[in-house]
Amino acid sequence: MNNTNTYNYTVVRQFALMTVVWGIVGMLVGVLIAAQLRWPGLNFDIPWLSYGRLRPLHTNAVIFAFGGSALFAASYYVVQRTCHVRLFAGRLAAFTFWGWQAVIVLAAVTLPLGITSGKEYAELEWPIDILITVVWVSYAIVFFGTIAKRKTPHIYVANWFFGAYILTIALLHLINSAEVPVTFWKSYSAYAGVQDAMVQWWYGHNAVGFFLTAGFLGMMYYFIPKQAERPVYSYRLSVVHFWALIFTYMWAGPHHLHYTALPDWAQSIGMVFSLILLAPSWGGMINGMMTLSGAWHKLRDDPILKFLIVSLSFYGMSTFEGPMMSIKTVNALSHYTDWTIGHVHSGALGWVGLVTMGSIYYLIPRLWGRKEMYSVPLINMHFWMATIGIVLYIAAMWIAGVMQGLMWRAVSADGTLTYTFVEGVKATSPFYTIRLLGGLLYLSGMFVMAYNVWRTVAGQQAVDAPIPAVAAAHA
Repeated sequence: MNNTNTYNYTVVRQFALMTVVWGIVGMLVGVLIAAQLRWPGLNFDIPWLSYGRLRPLHTNAVIFAFGGSALFAASYYVVQRTCHVRLFAGRLAAFTFWGWQAVIVLAAVTLPLGITSGKEYAELEWPIDILITVVWVSYAIVFFGTIAKRKTPHIYVANWFFGAYILTIALLHLINSAEVPVTFWKSYSAYAGVQDAMVQWWYGHNAVGFFLTAGFLGMMYYFIPKQAERPVYSYRLSVVHFWALIFTYMWAGPHHLHYTALPDWAQSIGMVFSLILLAPSWGGMINGMMTLSGAWHKLRDDPILKFLIVSLSFYGMSTFEGPMMSIKTVNALSHYTDWTIGHVHSGALGWVGLVTMGSIYYLIPRLWGRKEMYSVPLINMHFWMATIGIVLYIAAMWIAGVMQGLMWRAVSADGTLTYTFVEGVKATSPFYTIRLLGGLLYLSGMFVMAYNVWRTVAGQQAVDAPIPAVAAAHA
């Protein structure tokens, strides 16, 4: 529908549905590689199924396919609703959907084939990097074009977070992906040695900071107040949260390179800014939590609100744990262990996953003209499957990680290592089984969600909501 008096929900619907599809795909690969760590024979001696090739497929699928589709859907929905205008350049918005899906499919083909730049979270080779750049610039034009033609004088805080994530990811991608092509599917980084490592982890940690944090905070600042039917607890705090977060995050990357060839002063800067980062992170978490003031009783009956609020709990926990792990003496124990894996997944499954699921559950009925999802009890069931799955996963990895760190550094009286590396692997094995069970439970929850979404939209007429004739105070 191209009616200028209605919002453009077509592209939002497309991205919302693909969020669910790619969530299942990415998490399915994650469960497979978790099983391979427990039973290595599950790669069946097939190169395309080896852990080293499937692991980047898993990370790209869950971050950029699942998380990316959710961010596109949410930002396109929120920017229209809060600006009271239809999306700018509708055809360009449609291109961003098909272009992004093309990027994902190309990743799904090239990574198992071993076509990779070898940079974590930036493994895709240069032709795909160019397509990513074209899609992302188009995304920025649509988003900021919509803000430019807004009917409201105020730019709502969620759009500040979306805007910062769009601009920063563009900067990160262009600088870290600077490479010299040697064939159509092979290139070498424009940087060398420790400079390459520094640029990579400036990119890597800010991909966490902006793609997986700032973008999803934009979702939090819109969907929690809407679902709770309460205004943001402190709008002033949300603005302070924004500026403090985006300034501080940029400097935290070196904490990935403790005890490496990176100069000590650079490592220390990364640690100090990581510790400072605790303040704006918790400011945002508290702001989201306190938005429920006077509405805590809604958590009893509203599973969507459960997803959104518990996601904030995991956000708070992850953003406490991260700064603690950046302290050099703590990092000496945690580095290279499964503690890091537990930390990453408390943020990915607990924060990003749950806030995405809650937001999609909010969006789907509204995009298809229904009052609510097909089954509210199924949403509740999904919530508990996901939450229990996360706890099993991260608890197993925390215990395994601390145990690994202690075993690796244990020294006998004669100065030799107490344990061989393989003894550490053997001791870790039971925890890999628990991690696999947690991942299976989390994945099963996604299938429950997919069924619920399918029953909600099947046979329904897609609905584009009318744009208010006069801009109101809130969307």
